[in-house]
Amino acid sequence: MPNLVPASDSPPVQSKTGTNTAAEASPLESSGRSLPVLNPVVITGTRTEQSSFSLPMSIDVVETKVIQEVQPRVNLSEALSRVPGLVIQNRQNYAQDLQISSRGFGARSTFGIRGIRIFVDDIPATMPDGQGQAANINLGSTKRIEVLRGPFSAIYGNASGGVIQAFTEDGPNETTLSGTLLGGSYGTSRGEIKLGGTLGGTDVISGPFNYVVDISRFQTSGYRDHSAATRYQASAKATYRFDHDANLTLVVNELHQGNTQDPLGLTQAQVIENPRQADISAHTFNTRKSIDNTQGGAVYEHRFSASNKIKLIGYAGTRQLEQFLAVPRGAQIPATSSGGVVDLDRQFGGAGLRWTYRSMGERPFTLTAGIEYEIFKERRKGFENFSGAILGVRGGLRRNENNTVSSLSQYGQAEWHFTQSWALSAAVRYTNVKFKSEDFFVRPGNADDSGSLTFRNVNPVLGLLYKATSTLNLYASGGWGFETPTFTELAYRPDGASGLNFSLRPSESRNIEVGFKWLATDNTRLNLALFESVVTDEILPATNIGGRATFQNATDTRRRGIELAAVHRFGADLSAYFSYTFLDARFRDSYTYQPRAGTPFVIVAEGNLVPGIPRNTAYGELAWRRGLPGFSAVIEAIYRDRVYANDINTEAAKQYAIANIRLAYSHQLGRLKLSEFIRIDNVSNAKYVGAVIVNEGNERFYEPSAGRNVIVGLNASYVF
Repeated sequence: MPNLVPASDSPPVQSKTGTNTAAEASPLESSGRSLPVLNPVVITGTRTEQSSFSLPMSIDVVETKVIQEVQPRVNLSEALSRVPGLVIQNRQNYAQDLQISSRGFGARSTFGIRGIRIFVDDIPATMPDGQGQAANINLGSTKRIEVLRGPFSAIYGNASGGVIQAFTEDGPNETTLSGTLLGGSYGTSRGEIKLGGTLGGTDVISGPFNYVVDISRFQTSGYRDHSAATRYQASAKATYRFDHDANLTLVVNELHQGNTQDPLGLTQAQVIENPRQADISAHTFNTRKSIDNTQGGAVYEHRFSASNKIKLIGYAGTRQLEQFLAVPRGAQIPATSSGGVVDLDRQFGGAGLRWTYRSMGERPFTLTAGIEYEIFKERRKGFENFSGAILGVRGGLRRNENNTVSSLSQYGQAEWHFTQSWALSAAVRYTNVKFKSEDFFVRPGNADDSGSLTFRNVNPVLGLLYKATSTLNLYASGGWGFETPTFTELAYRPDGASGLNFSLRPSESRNIEVGFKWLATDNTRLNLALFESVVTDEILPATNIGGRATFQNATDTRRRGIELAAVHRFGADLSAYFSYTFLDARFRDSYTYQPRAGTPFVIVAEGNLVPGIPRNTAYGELAWRRGLPGFSAVIEAIYRDRVYANDINTEAAKQYAIANIRLAYSHQLGRLKLSEFIRIDNVSNAKYVGAVIVNEGNERFYEPSAGRNVIVGLNASYVF
């Protein structure tokens, strides 16, 4: 029989050899070989531990070996490029976050991540207005990442076109000190040190206190001019198990990036001339960004009986940001201009309570209900990016306001196996999002832009699973999602009047999906999904006048596609993985907008492709892994189709294909384990644009990616 991992909600078994969950106890892991788990247990999607094979939704798990083995552990693109339906691009620009889209949701974001909800250990890394950051995830101590797509993403609330949830590893049973040193092309280096263990136990029973602390420093001169960056990250996780029924987990994360250079995008002509250059304005204004982000949280779980348990979550954090933009002095003359320097000081936090009831027997039934509250308060200022004749410095004040966004949500979700062959999943979520702005910069020609708005939405989801055989599941699901404007999009009105953009509404989506999950043999699994999303009131650009970008609910869009993923084990050491996505995303109606100040309005034709979304993407991997001592080798290939850069489809980045190689040799000397590694990215030295800045006002749409580059390094760990 295939490796069918059952859904389990029983307490973990604590022993001196480790904490065993259903996924970890699989025969695939017990052999000591790094084999792919064909049927992992997941939490995202239902908020309870269940087999991914038995869920009516598209959900993929990326595990430790993929995240950490022979990886720089800097960007999510290292591990998540394999996931079908997900497009994640390393922009070679650490002043801006990665570009991530899920089935096209989030592709239009020009900075940060929107349209996708991100969580780390149950704590949101996405703000209540839908804007998030992936850099907060410390990949050096991440155990697994779950990626949910399709209708059931909507149960995570505002801007949940997809969900990415990262989970931090537990400390080992014995005190272990580990570290990583690597260096490579373009002045890249990274050092990491990690300490973990379990305290208070005996030779037989694992102790009640488990911890892991991880600190790292990453530095690069950058592939492009004016793209140097230094990033410091620290994270800690501590878990105390009161007994088999109660435990408390504390997590803390810190990110610091000071004076990270921003090379900006390039025009098509500049890419052809020299893809490694930065636009002249990047040097003129010394474009750069500094970030400090600190957050911590607590997760308490308590099981009252075999059927009932609760989870209580609380978190808080701060984020400071200073960014110098390449806004020409002339564009800052209008009284409405916000200047060329962004200064942000934000406090955020939230809490959630979740209750789960599970009855077993011939017709298992699970019910989950919860309530969540999220809020951020920020002081946002804008300054001129010049002082006298000196450019690229903080000048006079041009913006000063307090902004608050809060979200209160209630949800319920149920799964019922009403026969041996059929299972029904249903969920509904009510979300109330409030925006409030207090403008303190009121001058002649710059009226009071204070105001408040409230958006409410109800999102139902329904899924049906049919167990055709013990190894083949068919499913269908459907639901409604929504995405409010971010504060950036609400800030100003297209008509130039004062106050928030009260005419802007949330976009709403209707999502359907059908597919199958097939454990073809003991060594092979296939997943196939067909999907469609229709988005009404898509939030799109309206004008760019006087230094202010404004937005509108311009048109509807339609996304149709196919996702395929296949994994096969040839034996104990060799495995293969392949994923493919076809996604056709188009505007259903025409609309007009003004791309930049001083230019006429343009018409976006009905049927144009939505920019930022490749129609075809593919990933393939062949991996050979041996035990200790042993050699491992991974060859991966990535293909991305042409990507349009603007709504009128006159500019596009060409399709590309690249190959990467990862090699490592692991061995052990007593209590010391060593692994030397080398990775070569873009082996063929292909010239390509890895990311586009959608609808960039100066037509600097393109962010070129690096040619052939090499990293060598050493991992070491010592058990005390």
